[in-house]
Amino acid sequence: MKLATAPYLQQAAEWPEQGEHMLAHHDDTSVVVYQAYRPSIGRYAIEHGHFGGPDYSFNRMSWVKPNFLWMMYRCGWGMKEGQEVILGLRIRRAFFNTLLDAAVSSSFDATRHATQQEWQDAVASSEVRRQWDPDHAPSGAKLPRRAIQLGLRGSLLRAFATTELMEVIDMTDFVAEQRQYAQDDNPQLMTPLEHVYQPQHHD
Repeated sequence: MKLATAPYLQQAAEWPEQGEHMLAHHDDTSVVVYQAYRPSIGRYAIEHGHFGGPDYSFNRMSWVKPNFLWMMYRCGWGMKEGQEVILGLRIRRAFFNTLLDAAVSSSFDATRHATQQEWQDAVASSEVRRQWDPDHAPSGAKLPRRAIQLGLRGSLLRAFATTELMEVIDMTDFVAEQRQYAQDDNPQLMTPLEHVYQPQHHD
Protein backbone atom coordinates (compact mmCIF):
# COMPACT_ATOMS: atom_id res chain seq x y z
CA MET A 1 0.00 0.00 0.00
CA LYS A 2 1.45 3.34 -1.09
CA LEU A 3 0.63 5.34 2.03
CA ALA A 4 2.94 6.11 4.94
CA THR A 5 1.84 4.57 8.24
CA ALA A 6 2.91 4.81 11.87
CA PRO A 7 1.93 3.10 15.13
CA TYR A 8 -1.50 4.24 16.28
CA LEU A 9 -0.46 4.72 19.91
CA GLN A 10 2.47 6.92 18.87
CA GLN A 11 0.21 9.10 16.72
CA ALA A 12 -2.66 9.25 19.21
CA ALA A 13 -0.30 10.67 21.84
CA GLU A 14 0.29 13.68 19.58
CA TRP A 15 -3.28 14.30 18.42
CA PRO A 16 -5.60 16.78 20.17
CA GLU A 17 -7.81 15.00 22.67
CA GLN A 18 -10.92 17.14 22.19
CA GLY A 19 -12.43 19.82 19.99
CA GLU A 20 -13.13 19.86 16.24
CA HIS A 21 -10.02 18.79 14.31
CA MET A 22 -9.38 17.53 10.80
CA LEU A 23 -6.89 14.70 11.11
CA ALA A 24 -5.63 13.88 7.62
CA HIS A 25 -2.81 12.36 5.63
CA HIS A 26 -1.61 15.31 3.56
CA ASP A 27 1.35 17.02 1.95
CA ASP A 28 1.90 20.31 0.13
CA THR A 29 -0.13 19.31 -2.91
CA SER A 30 -2.59 16.61 -1.84
CA VAL A 31 -4.96 15.31 0.82
CA VAL A 32 -6.11 11.69 1.23
CA VAL A 33 -9.75 10.99 2.06
CA TYR A 34 -11.33 7.58 2.65
CA GLN A 35 -14.39 5.76 1.37
CA ALA A 36 -15.66 2.18 1.51
CA TYR A 37 -17.60 0.53 -1.29
CA ARG A 38 -19.09 -2.71 -2.49
CA PRO A 39 -16.61 -4.65 -4.65
CA SER A 40 -18.08 -3.69 -8.05
CA ILE A 41 -17.62 0.04 -7.39
CA GLY A 42 -14.36 -0.22 -5.50
CA ARG A 43 -12.64 -2.47 -8.04
CA TYR A 44 -13.71 -0.27 -10.94
CA ALA A 45 -12.09 2.73 -9.24
CA ILE A 46 -8.90 0.76 -8.51
CA GLU A 47 -8.64 -0.48 -12.11
CA HIS A 48 -9.47 2.83 -13.83
CA GLY A 49 -8.06 5.41 -11.41
CA HIS A 50 -11.43 7.16 -11.16
CA PHE A 51 -15.05 6.39 -10.32
CA GLY A 52 -17.65 5.23 -12.80
CA GLY A 53 -19.17 2.03 -14.11
CA PRO A 54 -22.74 0.78 -13.95
CA ASP A 55 -23.07 0.76 -10.15
CA TYR A 56 -21.65 4.20 -9.33
CA SER A 57 -24.12 7.09 -9.20
CA PHE A 58 -23.16 10.72 -9.78
CA ASN A 59 -26.71 11.71 -8.79
CA ARG A 60 -26.47 11.04 -5.05
CA MET A 61 -24.52 12.55 -2.17
CA SER A 62 -21.24 10.78 -1.50
CA TRP A 63 -19.52 11.20 1.89
CA VAL A 64 -15.74 11.40 2.27
CA LYS A 65 -13.72 11.25 5.48
CA PRO A 66 -10.13 12.46 5.89
CA ASN A 67 -9.86 10.55 9.17
CA PHE A 68 -8.94 6.86 8.77
CA LEU A 69 -10.29 5.63 12.10
CA TRP A 70 -13.64 7.35 11.53
CA MET A 71 -13.85 5.39 8.29
CA MET A 72 -12.95 2.18 10.10
CA TYR A 73 -15.74 2.80 12.60
CA ARG A 74 -18.19 3.44 9.77
CA CYS A 75 -17.30 0.34 7.74
CA GLY A 76 -16.56 -1.99 10.67
CA TRP A 77 -12.96 -2.43 9.52
CA GLY A 78 -14.27 -3.62 6.13
CA MET A 79 -16.67 -6.17 7.59
CA LYS A 80 -19.97 -4.41 6.83
CA GLU A 81 -21.88 -5.51 3.76
CA GLY A 82 -21.45 -3.10 0.87
CA GLN A 83 -18.34 -1.55 2.45
CA GLU A 84 -15.81 -4.32 1.89
CA VAL A 85 -13.42 -2.42 -0.41
CA ILE A 86 -11.59 0.38 1.40
CA LEU A 87 -10.12 3.18 -0.71
CA GLY A 88 -7.69 5.96 0.07
CA LEU A 89 -8.40 8.73 -2.43
CA ARG A 90 -5.67 11.29 -3.01
CA ILE A 91 -7.13 14.57 -4.22
CA ARG A 92 -5.56 17.93 -4.96
CA ARG A 93 -5.09 20.01 -1.82
CA ALA A 94 -6.43 23.15 -3.49
CA PHE A 95 -9.60 21.23 -4.39
CA PHE A 96 -9.99 19.97 -0.82
CA ASN A 97 -9.78 23.58 0.35
CA THR A 98 -12.45 24.47 -2.22
CA LEU A 99 -14.70 21.80 -0.72
CA LEU A 100 -14.17 23.20 2.78
CA ASP A 101 -14.98 26.72 1.58
CA ALA A 102 -18.17 25.53 -0.16
CA ALA A 103 -19.38 23.37 2.74
CA VAL A 104 -22.62 24.14 4.58
CA SER A 105 -23.24 22.56 7.97
CA SER A 106 -25.68 19.64 8.24
CA SER A 107 -27.26 21.35 11.23
CA PHE A 108 -28.29 24.95 11.87
CA ASP A 109 -25.50 27.13 13.27
CA ALA A 110 -26.60 30.58 14.44
CA THR A 111 -23.02 31.89 14.20
CA ARG A 112 -23.01 31.22 10.45
CA HIS A 113 -26.61 31.86 9.38
CA ALA A 114 -28.99 34.53 10.64
CA THR A 115 -32.13 32.44 10.31
CA GLN A 116 -33.23 28.84 9.91
CA GLN A 117 -34.56 29.67 6.46
CA GLU A 118 -31.26 31.21 5.37
CA TRP A 119 -29.47 28.03 6.46
CA GLN A 120 -32.00 25.79 4.68
CA ASP A 121 -31.54 27.82 1.48
CA ALA A 122 -27.76 27.46 1.79
CA VAL A 123 -28.08 23.68 2.27
CA ALA A 124 -30.34 23.45 -0.79
CA SER A 125 -27.95 25.36 -3.04
CA SER A 126 -24.61 24.01 -1.79
CA GLU A 127 -22.89 21.00 -3.32
CA VAL A 128 -20.98 20.25 -0.10
CA ARG A 129 -22.38 19.27 3.30
CA ARG A 130 -20.17 19.50 6.40
CA GLN A 131 -20.73 17.31 9.45
CA TRP A 132 -18.76 17.07 12.69
CA ASP A 133 -19.21 13.75 14.46
CA PRO A 134 -17.58 12.10 17.47
CA ASP A 135 -14.23 10.66 16.46
CA HIS A 136 -13.70 6.99 17.29
CA ALA A 137 -10.94 4.90 18.79
CA PRO A 138 -9.82 1.68 17.02
CA SER A 139 -12.31 -0.34 19.09
CA GLY A 140 -15.14 1.91 17.90
CA ALA A 141 -15.45 3.73 21.23
CA LYS A 142 -16.51 7.39 20.98
CA LEU A 143 -13.89 10.04 21.73
CA PRO A 144 -14.32 13.64 22.98
CA ARG A 145 -12.58 14.85 19.79
CA ARG A 146 -14.79 15.46 16.79
CA ALA A 147 -14.00 14.45 13.21
CA ILE A 148 -15.21 15.98 9.96
CA GLN A 149 -16.92 14.34 7.03
CA LEU A 150 -17.99 16.04 3.82
CA GLY A 151 -20.96 15.11 1.64
CA LEU A 152 -20.42 15.87 -2.06
CA ARG A 153 -22.91 16.12 -4.89
CA GLY A 154 -23.36 17.66 -8.32
CA SER A 155 -20.40 19.10 -10.21
CA LEU A 156 -18.09 18.92 -7.20
CA LEU A 157 -18.81 15.21 -6.73
CA ARG A 158 -18.06 14.64 -10.42
CA ALA A 159 -14.80 16.60 -10.13
CA PHE A 160 -13.83 14.66 -7.00
CA ALA A 161 -14.55 11.34 -8.65
CA THR A 162 -12.67 12.09 -11.88
CA THR A 163 -10.53 15.13 -12.69
CA GLU A 164 -9.43 16.10 -9.16
CA LEU A 165 -8.64 12.51 -8.17
CA MET A 166 -4.87 12.05 -8.31
CA GLU A 167 -4.60 8.47 -7.05
CA VAL A 168 -6.81 5.58 -5.94
CA ILE A 169 -5.14 3.54 -3.18
CA ASP A 170 -6.52 0.07 -2.48
CA MET A 171 -6.38 -0.23 1.32
CA THR A 172 -8.48 -3.37 1.61
CA ASP A 173 -5.63 -5.78 2.39
CA PHE A 174 -4.03 -3.31 4.81
CA VAL A 175 -7.33 -2.96 6.69
CA ALA A 176 -7.71 -6.76 6.84
CA GLU A 177 -4.17 -7.08 8.24
CA GLN A 178 -4.74 -4.42 10.90
CA ARG A 179 -8.23 -5.60 11.92
CA GLN A 180 -6.80 -8.12 14.39
CA TYR A 181 -4.96 -5.31 16.21
CA ALA A 182 -7.96 -2.96 16.40
CA GLN A 183 -7.88 -2.42 20.14
CA ASP A 184 -7.30 0.98 21.73
CA ASP A 185 -4.06 0.02 23.47
CA ASN A 186 -2.50 -2.42 21.00
CA PRO A 187 1.07 -1.36 20.15
CA GLN A 188 0.99 -3.41 16.93
CA LEU A 189 -1.81 -1.39 15.31
CA MET A 190 -0.59 0.72 12.39
CA THR A 191 -2.66 3.51 10.86
CA PRO A 192 -2.00 6.00 8.04
CA LEU A 193 0.19 8.90 9.10
CA GLU A 194 -2.19 11.75 9.98
CA HIS A 195 -1.67 15.27 11.29
CA VAL A 196 -4.08 18.08 12.05
CA TYR A 197 -4.94 19.73 8.74
CA GLN A 198 -4.83 23.51 8.57
CA PRO A 199 -6.81 24.80 5.58
CA GLN A 200 -5.22 27.35 3.33
CA HIS A 201 -8.20 28.93 1.70
CA HIS A 202 -6.25 30.82 -0.95
CA ASP A 203 -3.91 28.16 -2.37
